[in-house]
Amino acid sequence: MDKNIIQKLAAIVGEKGVISAKDLLENYSHDEFPLPEIWKLPDAAVKPRNAEEVSEILKLANKEKIPVTPRGGGTGLCGGCVPQNGGIVLLFDNMNKVLEVDPDNFMVTAQAGVMLRDLYAQIEKEGFFFPPHPGDETAMVGGVIATNAGGARAVKYGTIRNFVRGIEVVLPGGDIINLGGKFIKNSTGFNLLQLFIGSEGTLGVITKAVISFLAAPKETATLVVPYDTIQDAIGTVPAIMKGKIVPLAIEFIEEDAIAITEKHLSKKWPVRDAKACLVIILDAASREEVDRLTQAIADIALKNKAKDVFIADTKTREKEILDFRSSMYEALKPNLIETLDIAVPVSEIAAHVEAVHRIEKEQGLWIPTYGHAGDGNVHAHIMKLGLDQKIKKDWQKIYPVVRKLIHEDAKKRGGMISGEHGIGLIKREYMLDFLGPKQIEIMRSIKSILDPNNILNPGKIV
Repeated sequence: MDKNIIQKLAAIVGEKGVISAKDLLENYSHDEFPLPEIWKLPDAAVKPRNAEEVSEILKLANKEKIPVTPRGGGTGLCGGCVPQNGGIVLLFDNMNKVLEVDPDNFMVTAQAGVMLRDLYAQIEKEGFFFPPHPGDETAMVGGVIATNAGGARAVKYGTIRNFVRGIEVVLPGGDIINLGGKFIKNSTGFNLLQLFIGSEGTLGVITKAVISFLAAPKETATLVVPYDTIQDAIGTVPAIMKGKIVPLAIEFIEEDAIAITEKHLSKKWPVRDAKACLVIILDAASREEVDRLTQAIADIALKNKAKDVFIADTKTREKEILDFRSSMYEALKPNLIETLDIAVPVSEIAAHVEAVHRIEKEQGLWIPTYGHAGDGNVHAHIMKLGLDQKIKKDWQKIYPVVRKLIHEDAKKRGGMISGEHGIGLIKREYMLDFLGPKQIEIMRSIKSILDPNNILNPGKIV
């Protein structure tokens, strides 16, 4: 981009709202995907203050055919906010207000740049509960909607999609539209609201959202259940569901992921000598109900070969367990190549994890695995390390083979590429294989109608 464009952007957002120095732009060249080969510097990063300024930026970009990449908190894991073709990165630091908490309608209105931690704090201060918890709380509202983020609590409450009631969107040509609103039911025409959720900034820029919340649960409990095999652990999940119990979350973790996290945190996991564990979180309206559910799950688990049932009996111990689980990614990150995000039917989790470990042994790369047992979302972490946990010299050759074999196994089991992280740049190569040519054709047609000049986050998804 020439200086003339930079000056026009500054005229829209103010001088302080445009970043063009290369050393500062490096911060906006990547997300959390570990390999720097995909990083790309934008020509400028721009901080609009409202939807009208976003509109003016897109009008300028559309006229000049300049690519625009919306960026939330940069917490993604698949290159979704990497400005592959340079151009403009849109930052939402100046659109970070919770505009309204509406307790009568159980809804909150927030700008796209509100961080999840601030959204949670505001809602909880009012005595309410927003269930989706994708992980990193520095993620922003616009970003989690654009990727349809999920997290551990999806087993009971679903993904972000289940809570978004309305959005303000700026289209590539600069038009501002409002979809949905403060209502639950809507059968008025095509559901365009759902089209933009999960579209990864390729169809429009989300600038504001109306999001529903719930009454806060009065009581919670966390259980850690150890097993001798991953098959026994996963096999307990259908038994729990058939018992008409829907936990807030059911996570599975294997011993190698536990061991490296213990080393990273210098803390001990509450159970020993387990090949795999389930972490089960319950919520209810009363202590009596939580205690009843806890006992019911303990009975089911012990009937399904659990070695024991550990119950966090204080809020402090409960927090220690949840913090430990949240730290696993950070423990693995220094030698991580890619975190896969495969979703399979719940009944296929154990077999898929078994296939991952078979591939691990055949190819000689360490692949610690954990995930969301209640909704079939498996996170296999492909590492630069061999099974001896030392750097594998030829990992760059083995990596593409490993990820291809794991995705082939997922497809064979009726699975899908991504359960919550999105597609971005990294997973795009698998789209045709999993969805087929007709679905890709339809998606491309929608993209071309809304963004004929292909300026919005080009190269992502399709």
